[in-house]
Amino acid sequence: MFKTALSKIKFISFLFVCMSISFTATASMSGLPDFTRLVEKYSDAVVNISTSQKIKQGNRLHQQIPGLPQDGPFGDLFRRFFEQQSYKKNNYLADKQGDFVQTQNTNDSLGSGFIIDSDGYVVTNHHVIKDADEIIVRLKDRRELKAKVIGSDARSDIALLKVEADDLPVVKIGSSADAKVGSWVMAIGSPFGFDHSVSVGVISAKGRTLPSESYVPFIQTDVAINPGNSGGPLFNLEGEVIGINSQIYSRTGGFMGLSFAIPVDVANDIVKQLKKNGHAKWGWLGVLIQDVNKELAESFGMEKPMGAVVLRVVDDAPAKEAGIEVGDVITHFDGKTINRSSDLPLAVGQASIGSKVDVKIIRDGKPKRLRVKVAQLPEEEQLAEDGSEKKEKKVNRLNINVAPLTKAQRKSANVSNGVLVQSVEEGAAAKAGIRRGDIIIKLNGQTITSTKQFLNIVEDLPEDKWVRVLIQRGNSPQFLPLKIGE
Repeated sequence: MFKTALSKIKFISFLFVCMSISFTATASMSGLPDFTRLVEKYSDAVVNISTSQKIKQGNRLHQQIPGLPQDGPFGDLFRRFFEQQSYKKNNYLADKQGDFVQTQNTNDSLGSGFIIDSDGYVVTNHHVIKDADEIIVRLKDRRELKAKVIGSDARSDIALLKVEADDLPVVKIGSSADAKVGSWVMAIGSPFGFDHSVSVGVISAKGRTLPSESYVPFIQTDVAINPGNSGGPLFNLEGEVIGINSQIYSRTGGFMGLSFAIPVDVANDIVKQLKKNGHAKWGWLGVLIQDVNKELAESFGMEKPMGAVVLRVVDDAPAKEAGIEVGDVITHFDGKTINRSSDLPLAVGQASIGSKVDVKIIRDGKPKRLRVKVAQLPEEEQLAEDGSEKKEKKVNRLNINVAPLTKAQRKSANVSNGVLVQSVEEGAAAKAGIRRGDIIIKLNGQTITSTKQFLNIVEDLPEDKWVRVLIQRGNSPQFLPLKIGE
């Protein structure tokens, strides 16, 4: 009996060993990828970028403490204090009496970049080199080279630099379009000045639009990116650059699991323009837009939410000339489907300047096709204005008080029509999100020209059905879904 028990124990042990070997083999086959080869092969082409900016100041002592006399013990005391605080980075200019007259403070910043051409072309972020008086590119072999800016584009956050050197190591450029969500990626950069730091992760999402960046469909990753990584490359497992690390989402200033890279397909086009012209050109349509939610889709007669609803059309813009109107929902631009409003700026921005493209819209529930000639995005966009008179009216069905806009109000808000909301009580308007101070420009597809006309439109609104109301809040127009009789 003892031998039988011993045999069973040996058999179980044998099975356990076999299972362990099998598990280990499986883990090695499907385990984490090995990035060492990629680092060895391509890290030499990643550079550290440092910039300096000299800020000229006048009499800094008297700027910080106005009215302080230059003579006397207090003036001398404060002068010594500020001189001690300004050591190393400051150059002092003194008059004949030795008074503290001027300083030049040098602001230093760090970033990353990568070499795309053996002749010395380096790509980085616009914000890394913005306003720099001097740019130094430091290679992995510790050489430091002065760089000049070939071109820089704030909208895409791309900059192209040039250093004087030959036979430099270069990266291999891939395609961001082929990158898949969930695939492994690697970043190399200089976070906090620690050169050639490597971090890895996966692609979390593609086509992300950030609040302040409407021209770049960012690649979102969970790769650890910190200050100093900006401008560095994002590699795939084949060692190809598929993105340029640009931004992070953080509530602390450090990495929180959300980092964003500019797709290399977007960067390639910008780099070509910078190399040729020193600046980039973007297409322009001339509309202000908003996303379409479920309720707005119903009010527009659409089967599902999609597209970009037009809130405003700029005078003399391509959209105006093509016949695009406020309330139109743009669903396709130049053959590209506009699923979300954030898709439109990218599609327009990348369209060829001067080209005529098809635009599909939904107007009053019916599809319509227009042709628009894409113009170049201007530096500043100016919108129209107008004037009128004054009087307050109460609208019982919506429980709001409205008044005509004055000429000054029209000019300030950059609107040509509408009524001003004076007060909002509990009711359909309040539930829709209308607030005191809003300007109601359109209601149920009809342009508001007076308080009397507005009252008539409100009286004719259907019950228990979503309708749309276009308001202006501050300088931002916005569509709201509204339903009477809920």
